[in-house]
Amino acid sequence: MQVRIHRGTQQIGGTCVELSHDGARLLLDLGLPLDADPADAACHPAIDGLTGGSDLLGLVLSHGHRDHLGLAHLAGPALPVAMGAATHRILAAAAPFVPDTHLPGNAVHLVDGVPLTFGPFTVTPFLVDHSAYDAYALLVEAGGQRLFYSGDLRAHGRKGALFERLLRRPPRDVDILLMEGTTLGRLAPGGRFPTEAEVEASFVELFRATPGLALVCASAQNIDRMVSLYRACRRAGRTLILDLYAAEVLRATGNPNIPQSHWPGVAVHVPHYQRVRIKQTGRFDLLEPHRANRFFPEQLAALAPCATLLFRPAMLRDLDRAGCLSGAHAVWSQWDGYLRQERGLALLEQLTERGIPLGHAHTSGHASLADLQRLAAAIAPRMLVPIHTFEAQRFPEHFGPAVALKADGQWWELAA
Repeated sequence: MQVRIHRGTQQIGGTCVELSHDGARLLLDLGLPLDADPADAACHPAIDGLTGGSDLLGLVLSHGHRDHLGLAHLAGPALPVAMGAATHRILAAAAPFVPDTHLPGNAVHLVDGVPLTFGPFTVTPFLVDHSAYDAYALLVEAGGQRLFYSGDLRAHGRKGALFERLLRRPPRDVDILLMEGTTLGRLAPGGRFPTEAEVEASFVELFRATPGLALVCASAQNIDRMVSLYRACRRAGRTLILDLYAAEVLRATGNPNIPQSHWPGVAVHVPHYQRVRIKQTGRFDLLEPHRANRFFPEQLAALAPCATLLFRPAMLRDLDRAGCLSGAHAVWSQWDGYLRQERGLALLEQLTERGIPLGHAHTSGHASLADLQRLAAAIAPRMLVPIHTFEAQRFPEHFGPAVALKADGQWWELAA
């Protein structure tokens, strides 16, 4: 088996791995770099046969984050694209609200532990703990060789038991481990990230200290965070207000244990920009599943002192018109780096103009160094190749002589 990492040996985001064996090829992820425009051809990896009709047999997507699937639209409609069934549903739920969402024309669903065959390649997905719902690590076998791709994973989320399961029952006789290293350089050796339960506790503390509306800036597709947010609202005696997009994403999980718009303590509002979008697209059907707990802008001011709103900057005009920001506090529950980007800086200015303080409650979607070391020790690969990291050069000191540093675009072969 030959391997080429198109992007990821020197950066986080835009991950794409190409495998070749016996005249056939397979792709693992086709991501968009964090700072790139999907329409910019300069960020498109040079992969033959993406539009179909070649020896490229499929694209396997580890999870639903854009830095792993944001260029999947480049694949032709006939190319099989494998992803988790819930990931597929979430993408479909997001599509009416996020215009550049791509839905593959030939989707194949990953099932935990169930192998898929693409010509000479056998792909076995391992469900993992990550901030993206329905995320997988991937074992790829071809020609008697075994490559394990970690995708993105962690041990401190609400599904941390999946990480421990992987350590107890790791794939054996792995020739190559492609392992993410997102957090190297971001966390001191020996440090740890907060658990989702600790994020929940931080929410409770912040909500109890907020006299007015609590505005939580978090991704609706971070399902673990939505669970933490709902549980914190219940503990703090607050109603969780979801917008229509978030309500649809949660419904798309198909999981009865995930908060839904009809649950006690949940309300749904449709901000102006979403109402406009529904009228433009004629998607009035999206309102029906959430009608029971829907409320309207004129009701917001009365609800605000005992409510938490899943918030986006585009909602600010609605909130200003509703006159519900007296005593409001905001909570940033995403990667801090976004606040240093243009849109984040604009949000900080808007909050300052309104006298709204900003707190923080977040944890990483990626494993700590200590947990990565546990993973590498459990799998014990013949070769460990860093991916999805800015700190590949630090891997040898933490993971020993099995580490092999590769370059983007370089073909290399698994030794027999």
